[in-house]
Amino acid sequence: MPTDETLPALPALPALTVRRLRDRQQTDPEALRQVLAEGFVAHVGLVRDGFPIVLPFLYGVGDLGAGPVLLLHGSTGGGLFLDAGAAGVPVSATITHLDGIVFARSTFDSSANYRSAMIAGRATVVPTEQRADALRQVADHLMPGRRAEVREMTAKEVRQTQVLQLPLDAASVKVRAAGVGESPDDGEDHSVWAGVLPVALRAGAPVPGALAAAGATPVDDAVVALAARLDAAADGREARLAAGM
Repeated sequence: MPTDETLPALPALPALTVRRLRDRQQTDPEALRQVLAEGFVAHVGLVRDGFPIVLPFLYGVGDLGAGPVLLLHGSTGGGLFLDAGAAGVPVSATITHLDGIVFARSTFDSSANYRSAMIAGRATVVPTEQRADALRQVADHLMPGRRAEVREMTAKEVRQTQVLQLPLDAASVKVRAAGVGESPDDGEDHSVWAGVLPVALRAGAPVPGALAAAGATPVDDAVVALAARLDAAADGREARLAAGM
């Protein structure tokens, strides 16, 4: 994942400007970096045959030499990859993290804590000579350290897989990370509980494959490290919420 120094400044484009609750829009590239770094799935919207569709993709964030890009991974026969053709395809990709359900003393005032990013632009096919590098960067995003524990991709596997690249120079980030809105004189019944139920992506216990006997084959470091990272991130968000952000 590129550092915040390599990410472009978030542009003030009218189409990417939050019009309601504008204080939730983040303009610091670091906010975009964090949303992308913690995500695994991008929902990609496009128009096909006059009809809007949204497709989920595993993704990575990397740089193939022309600046940071979102890398969308899929099969060479996938519809979006065929849509892209030689000229690319206009898309909008979103990554969303749900961090909590905010229980107010009315459903109208209830809300959610979240972090979201939308990247808009033209997705183009990664050139054949850069495809293996792009796939490595996707793997490093999804499973850091794993490539050192397994065999390298074969040429056939690279040919069977495709990657689209979407520049990060047109993005919008929106965040809510707060407690419930309340005040002593708000007229609500304060005997009703109000607060935030944290929601987080955590790791369960690793489940071995059929050919890896439980207990006989140790869980690799990359698996343990990713589980620890997910749990640490969730613990950190809950601690900040408990401390009043």
